[in-house]
Amino acid sequence: MASTLSDDSLWRRNSKLETFLKRSLERDAYERIRAYEPCVVVSETLNKVFMHVVLSDECIYLTEHSPRTLQQAVHFTHILDIELINDLPDFLRGRERDQSLHIRIVHTSAKDTGKRNINSVKPQTIASSIQQFNYGVSSSMEGISSVLLSTHLAPSENTSWRVSQSSKRGDDCGKGIRKSRSASCPAYPSNLRLALPQALVQPQISPDINPLSGVTATQLWPLTASCRSSVLGRQMKTQEDLKEEEEKKEAELHLYAVSLTSRIYLQLQSSWNSYIMRSTLTLDSVYMKTCSVSSPSPKKQTQHKSSGERTSHLFSQLIGELLQEKISLESLYLLLQELFTAAHRNPSIKKFFWRCPELYPFLVKTLEENSQLSQEGLNTIDRLLLSTLVVQTLSVMFRETELEPARLSMLTSKQGGVTAAMLLALVCDPELRPSRTAQLPSSQTPSYTEALQAEYLDAASVLLFEVVMFCLDASRTPHPGHFLTVSWVFRTLKSHPFLPHFMGYQAKQVVLVLSDSKSPLNPSQAVLLYQRCHVLLACLHYSTYLSTHITSEFQEEFRYYVKISGLEDKLPPHYPISLPARHLISQLLSLMLHRP
Repeated sequence: MASTLSDDSLWRRNSKLETFLKRSLERDAYERIRAYEPCVVVSETLNKVFMHVVLSDECIYLTEHSPRTLQQAVHFTHILDIELINDLPDFLRGRERDQSLHIRIVHTSAKDTGKRNINSVKPQTIASSIQQFNYGVSSSMEGISSVLLSTHLAPSENTSWRVSQSSKRGDDCGKGIRKSRSASCPAYPSNLRLALPQALVQPQISPDINPLSGVTATQLWPLTASCRSSVLGRQMKTQEDLKEEEEKKEAELHLYAVSLTSRIYLQLQSSWNSYIMRSTLTLDSVYMKTCSVSSPSPKKQTQHKSSGERTSHLFSQLIGELLQEKISLESLYLLLQELFTAAHRNPSIKKFFWRCPELYPFLVKTLEENSQLSQEGLNTIDRLLLSTLVVQTLSVMFRETELEPARLSMLTSKQGGVTAAMLLALVCDPELRPSRTAQLPSSQTPSYTEALQAEYLDAASVLLFEVVMFCLDASRTPHPGHFLTVSWVFRTLKSHPFLPHFMGYQAKQVVLVLSDSKSPLNPSQAVLLYQRCHVLLACLHYSTYLSTHITSEFQEEFRYYVKISGLEDKLPPHYPISLPARHLISQLLSLMLHRP
């Protein structure tokens, strides 16, 4: 459980509540609990009730202050907006009233909302009516009304292992370091077919026979009646759909935190942000095949589920192999790929990662050494493949680990020296110079190398997004000695010779993606666009140096090629991330066009 590891100085643990949650939830659901906090709750069915608000990575639970029952208040699927309200509640008095924090959660409400069994909650597709993020503060209120390491992950006949996109390119490059274990990478069955029931197979009609010859008007009447019934059926179905839409009206859930150190608003925003990105990515079939594994049957999943101690033991074993001296490049890559896969499937791996004092510095050191272009014995292909995997692994470890105190300790260790080294090693020249590709073998063409470089730059953008979001959240919570802010990130990077080119590349990619009128973005591209816009907005807000460079170089491109009217075509409404992304793009465009 992530929340049990929170910093006691910012948040108090409740052993009674944790025991209740552990007893009430399945192990996987319990591991995904991110935070809990006592709040006064106001909703359609609750009127100023003091309860525990329990936040997971998929929904919000409510339970009594003396926990007896656990109910799902709202799933992130149904949330439209999370808003901070600037008011003083009239039902509180004294210090509680002055220190209160009012959060309004707008969500869709159906007849069965809040009545689902907590053990039957399954991942759902987010409704297309998700509204934009509201990062501001309203001046008034309108009224109150994943368990095993990759080598032990439920092996089955149809289990496919996670392989990054760059690994698929390894087969095209005979001298790249990509090699897969045959036991770990079973192929997808190629002979799958969907068979129609025999009754639905259309009968063959001889071309020599006129099917309407000799048919009278009386015999045709049943066809007409059938057509009429079909039309009536469609009309009835339409009416039912409209009735269902009416039932899904908007509702509000109001939470009143009564502590100055409350982080529930930041945690809600972070959890919702993570959920819409994760849910959007699940709509991408290519991503699901290359970045996930097929789900085993519940029976097999139960049989192979291991304890936390077993997972910890396997993690320690993996890290022991990874940190051994004189490890070969191929072994290093395969072990990192195994760590990456395990972190995707089991959130506990991320906690173990930050608690291991050697692993984060080891990955940063690997990235630093790999960025040394003068290193002998390592060609450009191998360097890009390994660097991309290291950066992707670090990005996964940042995601959804906000409440892990070991992460903050690790990132701030040595006065942030390791984190600063990671940032400086992350940024690179986006252009491949001729001297770097001159020694490539004939099988490793410059175009292939440029594709790998683009993949690395995408991964670097994602990791920089994670660092920026971490610094934004951390800076909103006062903490003695805390220095990791967004401004610190850009001050650290200012000395890097390729920083303007690196950020210029990110801005150029945003323009290219939005100016291309061919087809909508796929889900993975939409999420990457969302992350790049966050990074660029941070540059414009927190770095005068980068703000001046980006606006002077790309202001005209944004003016003529980025059109708000075309965003709906580029970002389909059924993507959960579409409306938040449009909101970010509007903010970015406004800043770009109105900066002098």
